[in-house]
Amino acid sequence: MRVIAKSTLKRFSAQAAYSDAQGPLESWHEEALKADWKSPQAVKAQYRNASLCGNNRVVFNIGGNKYRLVVEMQYQAGIAWVKFVGTHAQYDKIDVETVSDY
Repeated sequence: MRVIAKSTLKRFSAQAAYSDAQGPLESWHEEALKADWKSPQAVKAQYRNASLCGNNRVVFNIGGNKYRLVVEMQYQAGIAWVKFVGTHAQYDKIDVETVSDY
C-alpha cells in the first residue's frame, strides 16, 4: 500500500508525551507499505483487532491498545491515508468517519 501522511505519524510521536508511540507507529507503517489490502476483510485478516468503520475508515490499535490510528482505505488505488492518531481520550472526541489531520 502507499501510505499518505506519514508526517502525521511523525508529528504525533515527536511530542514528548507520546514518544513511546514512535516504534509501534513505525512498525505499522512498514507493515502497511508491504501490505496489499484489496478489501476490508484483508485488513481484518492481518489485524484482527482493527475496527472497520463507515467511509472506508479503519481504526487500528497501536502500542498495546494505548493509541488509536484512523486510516481511510482506498482499496482499488492501493492507498492507506492516515487521518488521525491519538490517545483513546482524544479518539473519543472525534467522528471517525470525517476526521482528517492531514
